Amino acid sequence: MAEKRIEDAFNEYFTGDTLKHALDFAEFIRANEMIYNGDYEIHYKGKLACYIDTPNDKSHKWSIWTVGDYSNEYEGFPIDERTKEIAWANVVHCGNCDGVDCDPGKTEMIFRKEFVNVCRGTDNLAMRFNNPNDETLECAKKLLAMRKYIVDNHPV
Repeated sequence: MAEKRIEDAFNEYFTGDTLKHALDFAEFIRANEMIYNGDYEIHYKGKLACYIDTPNDKSHKWSIWTVGDYSNEYEGFPIDERTKEIAWANVVHCGNCDGVDCDPGKTEMIFRKEFVNVCRGTDNLAMRFNNPNDETLECAKKLLAMRKYIVDNHPV
């Protein structure tokens, strides 16, 4: 069976800047030895790195969901203030999802700033980047690089 490539979905449904950003993301995960499972998950060394909503219709939308602990910075991996601001602007608040017993959300620290009513989904789904532009994509990639750094240097 042929390996499912994230680029195939991107090329089928996107054009213009959306395609450019999506392919940039695909190149980033490959360059960082992250593996797309063909569904919704991207892994690094067997650890979940993020979820991705890939297109399955003509909606022309995709999302990157961060996974992990972003409560503060790690020594050896600083995060600049602009990246923090973008991360804070993309915090996922509880949406009272149908069929999910997680309402009303939780309190979460993200880079030392407190947020209430944050999504209580599995794996600390604190931030979601919808159809990221250049700046939000760079933030998401920085957070995934941080996740990779944590896996490599702070094994759980």
